[in-house]
Amino acid sequence: MRGEGNFQNEKMETASQEKIRELQSRRLKEIARHVYSKNPIYRKLFDEHGVSPEDIKSVEDVTKLPLTNKDLLRESYPLGLSCVDRNRIVEMHMSSGSTGTPVVMPYTQGDLDQWAECMARCYRMAGAVPGDAAQITPLFGLFNGGFGMYHGARAAGLFVIPAGPGNTARQIRLARDFKTRVLTGVVSYGIRLMEVMEEMNESLPDLDIGIFGAEVFSDSMKKKISSGLGIEAFDIYGMTESGGVGTLGMDCEAHDGLHVWEDHYIVEVIDPATGEAVDDGKTGELVVTALTREALPVIRFRTADLTKVVSREQCDCGRTHVKIAPITGRIDDMLIIKGVNFFPKQVEQALMQIPGVGANYQIIIEETDGMKDVRINVEAEAGVTGYVVEKALKEALGFSPKGDVYPIGGLPRQEGKAKRVFYKKAGEE
Repeated sequence: MRGEGNFQNEKMETASQEKIRELQSRRLKEIARHVYSKNPIYRKLFDEHGVSPEDIKSVEDVTKLPLTNKDLLRESYPLGLSCVDRNRIVEMHMSSGSTGTPVVMPYTQGDLDQWAECMARCYRMAGAVPGDAAQITPLFGLFNGGFGMYHGARAAGLFVIPAGPGNTARQIRLARDFKTRVLTGVVSYGIRLMEVMEEMNESLPDLDIGIFGAEVFSDSMKKKISSGLGIEAFDIYGMTESGGVGTLGMDCEAHDGLHVWEDHYIVEVIDPATGEAVDDGKTGELVVTALTREALPVIRFRTADLTKVVSREQCDCGRTHVKIAPITGRIDDMLIIKGVNFFPKQVEQALMQIPGVGANYQIIIEETDGMKDVRINVEAEAGVTGYVVEKALKEALGFSPKGDVYPIGGLPRQEGKAKRVFYKKAGEE
């Protein structure tokens, strides 16, 4: 296989599940003692839940610990949940949301090293080798994307091109001139790159690997980007709360699930309503416990991301770490229209399977006198009719949404993460 022998830490990435469980048990005990002894908020939470670090004897005891969520991190803004002295914090990042109190993630040097290790594993798993040129297009700022990709690329021994976002014509020139082999970015930037390359009649023969994250990434969109850029596209996973992009893992060349770095994280899948574990293969909410973070290790953090355990067996790529399904949506992203529940990813999956439909679309929720309806606008090549789009969406969603078909380039673009869902009250333009 393409990535055979391509590991950052082969011994750990191919460790037996027995060894991984032994390591998780030891690290869970250590992290429980760490947060309990170093942070009064965690200590109070443990005490109210009736659990102490002494109760944690193995990885199975993780369920004895209290569930946490984003509210806890927001309420403790800016550094109320930190478990280290202020003088040990060397960097910080925070959530990219534009409203409400942000979630802040502080880092010790050890945390940065852990982040770099996890991200480097992702680069190597995608087939990158030391010396490859890696062009990093996410923003270098409070959002963790750019810096996470940078820390990991350095750890993996790659030639770093820290391009940042935007100025796509220059991005293409950089990729051509420096023979970029690895491109990283948010999903929507892969689409923008395709569009500009077509406008410029440009090709990038050295570009081989695309690592994309931060947005919904359906299989259909992955195929469209892979075909349009002539690359193999990978779906990377990580969040501010887990420590940043790549900390949780990525899909390998099999592209049938996301490997989670189990020596650094325990993942559970629970029923969102009851909080109880669901069986492997059943969709539920992902819960994450960080085992090796120092400044702010999350404990049984409810991500609101929906997934399922795909496999606990050794993968053809050689890795033994659990595979979860690509994120299908978020609990708080679910839309309810005309009594039908659906997620934006289902819309994208349906649209990308229509020949001639472009990669840019809008889901507009319109509310009139308390009643909600949905309009789905798409870009498409000449010959794609509204009827064709409506028929595909009805088959996918169970009802016929309104909408319009625009020529390619007819819908607005945004810098950074693409906005797909819009809300409009009656009378608003």
